[in-house]
Amino acid sequence: MFSIPKFATAVAISCLSLAVIPVRSAVIDVTVGGTGVIAYTPNQVQANVGDVIQFTFKQKNHTITRSTLATPCSPLVGEGAFDSGFVFVADNETDFPLAQLTVQDTNPIWIYCRQTGHCGMGMVFAVNPGDKFAAFQAAATGSAPVSSAAASVTAAPSGVVTVTATVTVSGEPITTTYGSYPGSAAPTTPVSTDHVIVVGGTAGNVYTPSNITAQPGDTVTFQFHAKNHTVTASSFADPCRALSLTSTTGELGFDSGFMSVSPNATDFPTFTIQINDTKPIWGYCRQTGHCGGGMVFSVNAIESGPNNFAAFQAKAIQLNGTTAPGSSPSGSNSADTTNGALLPVRSAAAMVALVGVVVGMVL
Repeated sequence: MFSIPKFATAVAISCLSLAVIPVRSAVIDVTVGGTGVIAYTPNQVQANVGDVIQFTFKQKNHTITRSTLATPCSPLVGEGAFDSGFVFVADNETDFPLAQLTVQDTNPIWIYCRQTGHCGMGMVFAVNPGDKFAAFQAAATGSAPVSSAAASVTAAPSGVVTVTATVTVSGEPITTTYGSYPGSAAPTTPVSTDHVIVVGGTAGNVYTPSNITAQPGDTVTFQFHAKNHTVTASSFADPCRALSLTSTTGELGFDSGFMSVSPNATDFPTFTIQINDTKPIWGYCRQTGHCGGGMVFSVNAIESGPNNFAAFQAKAIQLNGTTAPGSSPSGSNSADTTNGALLPVRSAAAMVALVGVVVGMVL
């Protein structure tokens, strides 16, 4: 009769016992925004390898964008970068989108919301920040310092001290003058214009207007109407491909993500970009068939040269929206990233694309 040696049995049982011990990962809940809330709640967590950070998007329009300790309000570029894209949640919404981030190691992960002004208001988040979170948040809220070398002080006859200083706003130096006492001259502010472009709606699959001129310091606000569209940066050479896929200089461009708006909507989400120079900006809608149908736009196209708006639109139509292998999907509002990056945003109703973007959206 065949028998198993006692020591072998013991080893087998020991191995079996080890095999069935469950390895559990914690799910850590974090709320993004909310009614009247411009913050991640909580704004920092400690997590172990394998833990899952589950973000719940509440009201308004926010992102989960990875940055660095040194540059809190700028997206990380390259390995490890992730961005949820803007996730719009209406005030009366009850089905909240989710995003999950699996922790791969215990190194710090720095995150911010790239909605216009939110990072500067302290809307940042960190995983395993150690004792550096306060410095991270302070760097975010102080990201536009006055250039002290450019400041000059003069005494007015009344004794009021007037200060003239140069500040940097979105990379542009702007001179401002202000007084040091109540009742003195108010600070001067740069004069800028907000250009509104309607996306879709009763006009069909078009941007209205589709070609504008804007000055440095101006903003362009895209107002989304009926149907499901995007505002995505591209290039003159590749009208229907995202700039982040074609740039040779590492530019991420911008992408609003898909904005589904019902025909009877009265609350229209918006996406705003700021103009920093007069370099032409090219963009398109990455909904299936829309770019190939001519749904493109430009800012500061040089109309007197060959690379004008009409030529840009004609090229998009000629290419019929064709994209190269590996490009951003035109007719889908979902994408997967793995290996420790932000996982797809999920809810009972929708999934939202995870794409790299660098500018802000407002409501």
